[in-house]
Amino acid sequence: MEISIIALPLIASIISGFFGKYIGDRNSEILTSLLVSISAILSGIVFYEVIVNQYEENIVIASWINSGSLEVNWSMKIDSLSAVMLVVVTLVSALVHIYSIGYMSHDPHKPRFMAFLSLFTFAMLMLVTADNFIQLFFGWEGVGLCSYFLIGFWFKKESANAAAIKAFVVNRVGDFGFALGIFLIFYLFGTVNYSEVFEQIPSIVDQRLIFLGIGVNAIDLISLLLFIGAMGKSAQILLHTWLPDAMEGPTPVSALIHAATMVTAGVFLVVRCSPIYEYSELALNIITIVGMSTAFFAASIALVQTDIKKIIAYSTCSQLGYMFFAAGVGAYNVAMFHLFTHAFFKALLFLGSGSVIHALKNEQDINNMGGIWKKLPYTYILMIIGTLALTGFPLLSGFYSKDAIIEFAYLSGKTTGFYAAGVGVFTAFLTSIYSWRLIFKTFHGEYNNKEIKIEDTHESPLVMIIPLILLAIGAIFAGFIFKELFISESGINNFWRESIFFLKPLSSDHPPLWFLLLTPVLVTMSIPLAYYLFVKNKNLPNQIANVNKPLYQFLLNKWYFDEIYDVIFVKPCKKSGLFLWKFFDIKLIDGFGPDGISGMIKKFSIKANKFQSGYIYQYAFIMLLGFSALLTFLIVK
Repeated sequence: MEISIIALPLIASIISGFFGKYIGDRNSEILTSLLVSISAILSGIVFYEVIVNQYEENIVIASWINSGSLEVNWSMKIDSLSAVMLVVVTLVSALVHIYSIGYMSHDPHKPRFMAFLSLFTFAMLMLVTADNFIQLFFGWEGVGLCSYFLIGFWFKKESANAAAIKAFVVNRVGDFGFALGIFLIFYLFGTVNYSEVFEQIPSIVDQRLIFLGIGVNAIDLISLLLFIGAMGKSAQILLHTWLPDAMEGPTPVSALIHAATMVTAGVFLVVRCSPIYEYSELALNIITIVGMSTAFFAASIALVQTDIKKIIAYSTCSQLGYMFFAAGVGAYNVAMFHLFTHAFFKALLFLGSGSVIHALKNEQDINNMGGIWKKLPYTYILMIIGTLALTGFPLLSGFYSKDAIIEFAYLSGKTTGFYAAGVGVFTAFLTSIYSWRLIFKTFHGEYNNKEIKIEDTHESPLVMIIPLILLAIGAIFAGFIFKELFISESGINNFWRESIFFLKPLSSDHPPLWFLLLTPVLVTMSIPLAYYLFVKNKNLPNQIANVNKPLYQFLLNKWYFDEIYDVIFVKPCKKSGLFLWKFFDIKLIDGFGPDGISGMIKKFSIKANKFQSGYIYQYAFIMLLGFSALLTFLIVK
């Protein structure tokens, strides 16, 4: 049963990818959706067994690498951590497959799209069920490759190709650090298997290494190199620039890859490696700082964006920051809790935005929307649920997980944790403002689209609405149902058990009442504030932007990260590449190499051709010269 969870999406991808033109579009859609849905059901059964019967298993599928001390297997590690990820990946993927039947109905390449979705699901499942770092890296690169395919799915669109390349290149930066971390692990421990590595970690706590001429602690270096990989995949600040541009792909791609699954791989990596990170205070502090910086940075940019999908993309970036600073303060289980709840409401918001885009004939600018809540009543209600959950409105799933992160950061006893809690509260307020801005400008006020008549807008078909309803159920109830299992003390002992390592127990204290009430009060107050700003007095935001124009431009240009990287990396690389091409390649290598030799032969052949005149006396003269030269050579010798 367990192996079927991985095998079914791979089979679906192969059939749809290689035989889609023979079995037809509809059969490709049904087959891939069915097989991935079966995988989701089996994942639910495994999750139930883990909860109820404390089921754990390490299933070896096949031997992969056996060279010297390096022994690596294709395997499937089932424990609490992988069971949670199995449910998240397969459930969201199954719903996205079903949703895509309606959303991609007019696309001429449906089998290829469904094949890529299923292949991505397979790669992600290989990642989360690995019992060693090499298989983890295989899945890691697999989801990166599928991300490239899916972001650039509409390859005739230049911006989609550029976004796909950007995502691929930026992730290679993070993956280079990740690969170095794996090499260092093998160098120090002689193995890449989780259990063997984690057992030996205490033995190298005080070991020092020379890295780039600097003496560093070995455990700190491993932790930081692995975290660089996590930063790239989970779009943390400095390596985040690919995520907003990735919205060029079809909306189902955004929901699957860039909201619920692939971007959470970095969080999963840090939590899986908690036996390493617990011994590196430096790495945990850096993770906390990067996480809280990302949470605030992305939320501030989302305030002024106008593309409906990019607003949600920056929201994803911000929520991933919450997960990281939860892990940074040692609350790995709380990070996983937010990862779990976030998958439901963020996929709901992305697919809901896809429903809006579908109704408005691919319009994505919220300034060209408005007043359509009566035309799209189901989408409107479901996106309201997703927004309430995202903002942490009381009793919805985001309320339990996000507030838990802020509370554990506050109680961590660390200076970085205290600052992270403060940033988390303020970011929650910003999140509520930009989320309700999206709702109000999309569904309320006057209808602003001049290209499409409001009468031509329509609600999405049932095949798109049903996945939204199922995700909305998760967005409402997942937090309340699973909070005890994920974040209580009994949950740590009875559910997480050995899958997460805690060197020090988490604080069992409670924050003061005022702190507990602060976030919900701010979140609730932001709703009428956003309504006043974006519906009642729509000129006020523009007036505020004009008064604070430098700040507005700073946020609108995304803190100028793309421009800075263009100056520091892109332009110098272009210039050096052109110089190397024109001077070394063309002038030196080609000039003295193949072009030089061929040119020289050509010149000699032209000269020699002159002797082919057809006159006998010239041939006799040349023969005489040759004979004289040969005779001279023999005499001298």
